[in-house]
Amino acid sequence: MSGSSFGKAFQITTWGESHGPAIGVTIQGCPPNLKLNETIIQKALDRRKPFSGSASTSRKEPDQVQILSGTFDGNTTGTPISLMILNKDAKSRSYSDIAKLFRPGHGDFSYHHKYGIRDYRGGGRASARETAARVAAGAVAQVVLDQYGIDIHAYTLELGGIRAETINLKTIDSNRLQCPDPRAADQMEHRIRQVKQAGDSVGGVVEIQAVGVPPGLGDPVFDKLDADLAKGLMSIGAVKGVEIGEGFGVSVLKGSENNDALYPDGFKTNHAGGILAGISTGAPIAARAYVKPIPSISVEQDTIDQNGKSAKISTHGRHDICALPRINQVCKSMIQITLADHLLRQVMVAHKPIR
Repeated sequence: MSGSSFGKAFQITTWGESHGPAIGVTIQGCPPNLKLNETIIQKALDRRKPFSGSASTSRKEPDQVQILSGTFDGNTTGTPISLMILNKDAKSRSYSDIAKLFRPGHGDFSYHHKYGIRDYRGGGRASARETAARVAAGAVAQVVLDQYGIDIHAYTLELGGIRAETINLKTIDSNRLQCPDPRAADQMEHRIRQVKQAGDSVGGVVEIQAVGVPPGLGDPVFDKLDADLAKGLMSIGAVKGVEIGEGFGVSVLKGSENNDALYPDGFKTNHAGGILAGISTGAPIAARAYVKPIPSISVEQDTIDQNGKSAKISTHGRHDICALPRINQVCKSMIQITLADHLLRQVMVAHKPIR
């Protein structure tokens, strides 16, 4: 299958299906002599796991990563890094009653018409299960970013129409929804319980901040940094919209309001989200990903089968009520991968060592 790779200087290729024996990723371009072990990667994967709240699926994968190649004595060798995660809690029989039906909101219909065949067990290659491989790759990318002091935070800005009114990064891990506003987090939890009782699902907004990104990353035409960040985020199945900086809000601003004035000590504001002309400015990069509701719901919906005949469908498998906060780590990973890629491209242009 084409389209399973992302990046140029730091390139990842994910593989595997939701209900196959394993999923994984191969990473090319990671510099040598960087500390890397399974514990480092596992910390990121653990943040993607379902939590004990009402929003999460009951599928409990251990997501234990194995490094198959690319390291020696706990350090990268500069050769391709291959990572594997075994699938141990897949229950394919849950999908047997809807095997020939197209699930509304899923990729079943479009996938079938592209390939003429599809793995109905959880969506196969189109499943959100694939994102665990991205998270593993993101952890490797962060090892590269650490050499330059780049730090990335991802959190739940909005869920089910409830938006955080304050942003305190220190409180992200104080609640299960990874919301920077504890009061809003409580309201979000209540919203999730309401929606779950109705057999439905909700969406939300993930905000990602990248601090310490040096100026000069990206190119001014087709390889703009913000274009690649948007592509990385939009490649996540549940993401339907991306903003950089002020985002959609720029349409109602005047130039005098949107421009970020420059001073000897930096920018006064950051409406540009840390990127101008597709190139990083050194200011924090700010991005938001708009996430659709989980399409697998128990509310009965109209659909068709593979023969085009009308049918009814109600999904009763093990599914999240909302992709947040699990998708937060996936969004963070795509930012990590994109920044590592552009950083290494710039290193090659400037002929500067990684350390």
